[in-house]
Amino acid sequence: MKLKLLIFAMLAAAMGPAREAPPPQVEAQPASPEEVPADPVAPEPRAELRILSASDASPVDFLWNARPVVVFADTPDDPAFRQQMRALEGRSEALVERDVVVIADSDPQANSAWRQQLHPRGFSLVIIDKDGQVKQRRPLPWDVREISRAIDKLPLRRQEIGRAGLLP
Repeated sequence: MKLKLLIFAMLAAAMGPAREAPPPQVEAQPASPEEVPADPVAPEPRAELRILSASDASPVDFLWNARPVVVFADTPDDPAFRQQMRALEGRSEALVERDVVVIADSDPQANSAWRQQLHPRGFSLVIIDKDGQVKQRRPLPWDVREISRAIDKLPLRRQEIGRAGLLP
């Protein structure tokens, strides 16, 4: 008898609170199209990929805020440089999601802070993590998918994904 009473009490508790709560309030529907708000929820503006010149930013500007992907070339007419920039602009949403900022440096004569720190030769793609450390160097253009995969393997990115609840 005590066992049946205990089971009944557990079932009643599992069903949730008593039905004494008032029913939820339902807002009245507008009668005519004039009463309908034009844009009840404005869509969130899409973030765009930031592409900066090497002279406009220094490596310290992005420390712990963004992942610089630096594209070097000896001239803006370098075919590899053009191909890389087109690829980065074409699938920018994956890079924006990973807090990437693209730094384009195609003027060796300017001797930017990026060139002084990274010492590139010819075309070069450099991925820097938020902690300011160089994580990848590539002598050839890379697809955005490959860049995204390389970034997703970084320890800081894995922590960000984990904090967002995207990993099991």
